[in-house]
Amino acid sequence: MGAGVQQKTGGRRGRRRGKSAAMSEINVTPFVDVMLVLLIIFMVAAPMLTVGVPIELPKTAASALPTEQEEPLAVTLTADGRILIQSQEVADGELIPKLRAVASERTSDKIFLRADGSIPYSRVAQVMGALNSGGFRNIGLVTDTDGPSFGASGG
Repeated sequence: MGAGVQQKTGGRRGRRRGKSAAMSEINVTPFVDVMLVLLIIFMVAAPMLTVGVPIELPKTAASALPTEQEEPLAVTLTADGRILIQSQEVADGELIPKLRAVASERTSDKIFLRADGSIPYSRVAQVMGALNSGGFRNIGLVTDTDGPSFGASGG
């Protein structure tokens, strides 16, 4: 595939230049082509790797919280009333024992609660009570930005 062949010549000194000389360069074009294709594949696939449950978050004027070292733990309440820890569905009766097991392995007591905007406030409060009983005292409510500012000025 592009490498030449070196032939011995009878009467002349050493090598002959031309078609039969060995090619000493490495052709990197196929390598670059493969790397560019992989780059494009990863650029397209990376946004799809974020795992989430589709819910309609309420909109508020609050800004985002700063990120931490440990991966944030999220509990989701879907519009149809299901409870999920990260992306795993959990029955109501199993929520507190699972939260206690997770809390024992984590260094932070921070948890994020994502609740669909159509969920009644009483259900959200019940789940917040379960999060507190499960060992998580620092509960952050996840919302979308660009909500009503209620007269607040600035950032």
